[in-house]
Amino acid sequence: MGLATAVTWICTAIAGVYLLYLWLSGGGLRQQAAKVTRFPVTLVFSHPVLAAAALGCWFGYLVTGAEALAWTAFGVLAASALLGFALFTRWLGGGRHARGAERRFPVLAVALHGLGGVITFALALVTAALTGH
Repeated sequence: MGLATAVTWICTAIAGVYLLYLWLSGGGLRQQAAKVTRFPVTLVFSHPVLAAAALGCWFGYLVTGAEALAWTAFGVLAASALLGFALFTRWLGGGRHARGAERRFPVLAVALHGLGGVITFALALVTAALTGH
């Protein structure tokens, strides 16, 4: 189950990298000074940095089997998920009046990234809970 979690995590990350690319190529960083975007740069970059750190801990868990690494990965993933939820609600709040780079996000990409995140979160929780048994 740990490997399945890693696979869903990586697929989710690929969709997230695509969304980050769209945001950056759409001028997301340039729009920070003008307050045109609903996505603060700290929020935009904290979400993937935490997710990548958690994935690193998860790979450490897969290599060593250390229960502490599984729970650390899950905890950091939970923080990343909260930030991701904040991004999602800000994106939804923009609706058809969205301004800034985030208005270019395809609904399918956002949905796949969010669904993958929920599945990864659930798999990581179940795997970490079963690690001690």
